[in-house]
Amino acid sequence: MDALFNYLNLIGPGDLVLYHGTLTDAHGLWLAMPCPCNICHAMDALGLPDVRFALIDPWGEQPGPFHARRASITRSAACG
Repeated sequence: MDALFNYLNLIGPGDLVLYHGTLTDAHGLWLAMPCPCNICHAMDALGLPDVRFALIDPWGEQPGPFHARRASITRSAACG
């Protein structure tokens, strides 16, 4: 399964990602998790393809952005 994620450059829960979206103060390395908010859950339940992520600081030092678009993050090369 890991090879498939790597091949397709998919982002799985807990993958390291680089954020390069509109919140320039948040640019950098984060852990990507599915966004837990009710809005994102509702969009998923309706079958809308716009997957959003909550970004978590790997060192636990600062809160990360929620609702990050897939286009705003790149899977880190550290994920192999």
